Order: sequence, then structure tokens, then C-alpha cells
Amino acid sequence: MTKQERAARTRQALIRSASTVFEQHGYAHARLVQISSDAGVSTGALHFHFDNKAAVAQAVVAEASRGLHELSAAVRLGTDNALQALVDTSHALVERLRNDPVSRAGFRLSCDGDKADVPDLRLEWHHRVRELLDEAAVTGALAEGVSREDTAAATVAVTAGFEVLGRSDSAWLAPRLLTGFWSLLLPRIAADGTAALMDPSGTRAAKPRPCAPAIAMPVGRAVGTAAGRAEPTAGVN
Repeated sequence: MTKQERAARTRQALIRSASTVFEQHGYAHARLVQISSDAGVSTGALHFHFDNKAAVAQAVVAEASRGLHELSAAVRLGTDNALQALVDTSHALVERLRNDPVSRAGFRLSCDGDKADVPDLRLEWHHRVRELLDEAAVTGALAEGVSREDTAAATVAVTAGFEVLGRSDSAWLAPRLLTGFWSLLLPRIAADGTAALMDPSGTRAAKPRPCAPAIAMPVGRAVGTAAGRAEPTAGVN
């Protein structure tokens, strides 16, 4: 294994470890020594990749953001119905929150009052919801008079609410709850010719292939030997 490959794997291990620590303790109470220890590396290796805790948090949110964008793009390719794509993407997001600690930590850090300055994943999600609703309106999939602003607000509020409630009880991230929401909402927003074609439980497009790890996203310091330095090897797996 080359130094660059080892550095990339170490950085990815630190992001995964940090996600679990941030999720469990929040930003303010997360400790770098625990993050490095849980990743199986030295604190020197952690500081090779990240200047401080804020940089680690930024890397976690950046990875969660990348996953959200790739998930949404993959789902959209699976259907030619923008409204169904919205339903499917929401199901894929909730599944990601259920199974992926990086996504859960990214959303938590986005609204943690003690966090570092990181992007707001809820705003990113709201933007994507509105994009899909705009597409649905253009193609005639939305019923006449439906407010896209109100529909986007309701969708984001429900999915964000499930995310927050799911932190203490994963049952809130069960697919049936989101299916129930869409079963209530779709008859009110879908055009007559579209409503009968909609699946509130999501289609196969709601299960895109897992995203590959982002092993080279430049958050914090430059990664690996690209910075012209050798990564500390003490304590590195």
C-alpha cells in the first residue's frame, strides 16, 4: 500500500469514527482523542489530516452532503416522474439516516448550536425538494393550485422531524411512517392523471447503490503526500 493510499484510508477511518462520536455526544462534548482512538490511529495522524475539531466536523458534513447529492441524482435517474422521484428520494434519505452514521452526524452537526461553521444539510435538502416540485409542476404532475412552497415546507418538516426523533428512537425512521405521510399528502398534491401512478412507499429507484467513500475531499489540511509530508505512522492501522 502506498503512502497516499494509507493516508486516504486513515482519513476515511477518522471521518467514520468522528461521525459516531459527534452523533453520540454532539459537537461540544466530542473529544479528538476519542475520535483518533476509535479510528485506531494516533492523535498525530489525526492532526496530520485536520487542524482542529472544527475541521473534522466540516469533513463529516461535507461527506454527508456529498452522499445526499449523489443519492438524489441516482434516484432521479431511476424514474421519469419528478413527483415520484421526490417520494423515492425521501425514502432513500430516511434509509440513509437509518443505516449511515455519517449522514446522521452530518444532519446533527448542521443544527447543533455548539457546532463549528458547517453547511446546513436541511437547507440543501429543502433546495432539492423544491427543485423536484418545480419539475413536477412543469410536467403537469402537480394538481392545479398546489403551493410548491407549502409542499416543500411540509416535506422538509416531516423528514427533518423523523431525523431528530430518530436520534433517540430509530423506530421513527421506519419506512412505514414515511409511507403514511405520502399516503396522506399525495392525493392532495398530485394531478388526477398522476395520482393513480404514484407509489407512496417508494419504487426501486428509492434504493440506489451505496455511494463510494469520499477518500480525497480536501477539507482541513491537504491529504496524504499531496501536502509534501509523510503521514505519521505511529498507531496507524
